[in-house]
Amino acid sequence: MANTYTLIASSTVGSGGAANIEFTSIPQTYTDLLVKISLRGTSNIGVAGLILEYNSSSSNLTYIRLLGDGSAASSATSTIGQVSVVQGGNATANTFSNQEIYIPNYTSANYKSASADSVNETNATTEYMSLNAHLWSNTAAITSLKLTPNAGSLVQYSTAYLYGISNS
Repeated sequence: MANTYTLIASSTVGSGGAANIEFTSIPQTYTDLLVKISLRGTSNIGVAGLILEYNSSSSNLTYIRLLGDGSAASSATSTIGQVSVVQGGNATANTFSNQEIYIPNYTSANYKSASADSVNETNATTEYMSLNAHLWSNTAAITSLKLTPNAGSLVQYSTAYLYGISNS
């Protein structure tokens, strides 16, 4: 079965930064969604969490995360909608984290799951790689996605691309 990817929308943060990136009016004509992201935040921590909201809902969200920092690994679970990590403002200048979020069956009448992986580069001894499983316990079709760092905001040139995937 061949997969075809269609760019639905893209967003680039302009000068002055932004609190979040949001995709609205997502068409219901694809099988799955894929979000490719390159972000840098203003927080003065190594990495901030990236919160994913579906249809402007911040409830019924859970995740499990595996995180490696170059010297140790950890795991965590939570009822917030964290889906990956965002490069912090104190990282090496002009470096951005990269994420990919895959959301299968986004129009189905079942709960919505997502998987995400992210990597950060700071040219230092502490680097971060994160794998996340994400669940929105809601049966509504996904019509919008909002990505917000849980600390600080997004800097200029942060980007996100939303793709629709058709299995045909």
